[in-house]
Amino acid sequence: QKEDIEVTLLPAGHCPGSVMFLFEGENGTVLYTGDFRLAKGEAARMALLHSGTRVKDIQSVYLDTTFCDPKFYHIPSREECLNGILELVRSWTSLTRYHVVWLNCKAAYGYEYLFINLSEELGIKVHVNRLDMFRNMPEILYHITTDRHTQIHACRHPRDDDCFRWNRLPCGMTCQNGTPLHIISIKPSTMWFGERMK
Repeated sequence: QKEDIEVTLLPAGHCPGSVMFLFEGENGTVLYTGDFRLAKGEAARMALLHSGTRVKDIQSVYLDTTFCDPKFYHIPSREECLNGILELVRSWTSLTRYHVVWLNCKAAYGYEYLFINLSEELGIKVHVNRLDMFRNMPEILYHITTDRHTQIHACRHPRDDDCFRWNRLPCGMTCQNGTPLHIISIKPSTMWFGERMK
C-alpha cells in the first residue's frame, strides 16, 4: 500500500537548525517535536502549522523532550532568564575591567541568543575558542571574538571545572596587564529548575 505524505519542517527553537516534523497524509496529521523551545505565542506565528485562520487538525503529537516531567513544572521564559543573567553580568563587569564573567556552556550550540543579547546590551563581545563553527550564522559574528581581552567569556576547555577552581578561564587567562582577574561563573542550565524548584 502506498500513500503520499507531505512532510513540513518547522523551527524548533532548540538550537540552530533544530526542527519539528509535521507529517500530513490521508490518515491524518502528526507532529513530532524533538527537543524544542518555543516562547509563548511562537506557534501562532508559524504559518505552515495553520490552515487558513486556524491551527491544522493534529491527531497525534510525539513530544520528545527532557523536560516532560512534573519536576519541571515551572521553567522561566527565555526573556526572564536573559534579564537575570544580564543584571548579574552588568553589575559584575561594571566594577572594574578586571571583573570577568565565564559562561560555562556545556554544549557547543544553543547559546547564540544569550551571546547576542549580552553583547548588544552591554557593548562587550563574547570570547569563544573559534569563529568557524559560527560561519553559517553571520548575525552572531558581530557579537563574538577570539580576542581573550574581553570581560565575557564562553571559551571551553575539556576540563572547564578544573580551570575555574584555579581562578583562570578555560582559555588560560588569569590576569590582564599583571592585574589578577576576578572571575564569576554562570552556568546557563534548565536542569537547575528541576533540581531546585517545587
